[in-house]
Amino acid sequence: MYPNERLNMAQKNVTLSLDENIYDNYKEFCKKNAIALSRSIEVFMEEKTKKGEK
Repeated sequence: MYPNERLNMAQKNVTLSLDENIYDNYKEFCKKNAIALSRSIEVFMEEKTKKGEK
């Protein structure tokens, strides 16, 4: 996917239940590394579905 393709995609808001400590640690990790938290989760989901992993 090219960067401009992402701009045309519809966005979906979701609610997740996550371990609070894991979420807080990951949120801080993303902040320190200038990573968009939601995009990093999106990339994880894309990679899992492309690989067909469980």
